[in-house]
Amino acid sequence: MCHAGGSRPCNLRHGNIYDVTVPSVEIADVPAQLPEGAVLLDVREQDEWDAGHAPGALHVPMSEIGARLEEVPNDVQLYVVCRAGGRSARVTQYLNDNGWEAVNVEGGMQHWEAAGRPLEGGADGMAPEVI
Repeated sequence: MCHAGGSRPCNLRHGNIYDVTVPSVEIADVPAQLPEGAVLLDVREQDEWDAGHAPGALHVPMSEIGARLEEVPNDVQLYVVCRAGGRSARVTQYLNDNGWEAVNVEGGMQHWEAAGRPLEGGADGMAPEVI
């Protein structure tokens, strides 16, 4: 697997044009309680967020990241997450290209949930889940 600052970076193929290196971490490397100076940025869409999300996460959907960039703190370590890791990898690259310190969380919220990490939310009174 890929690790930020670890053994090797992740390479994402964007079409057949070029490879982009995105710093990434596995869910086991994300502290269960993020320390001061770290933020979990959830870039999933509103319906996904409403169904279930990590407690304390900052929600800025990928589709709105450019317009809401001022909401993303740039003086902290960002752990960027989506459902499975694809969208968050693109946002991680964008943020890093623009001066942030961000790492992609491999496997996204699917791995978060599978690892037994806490979820909150839940649409229409249902138990929180990753959709």
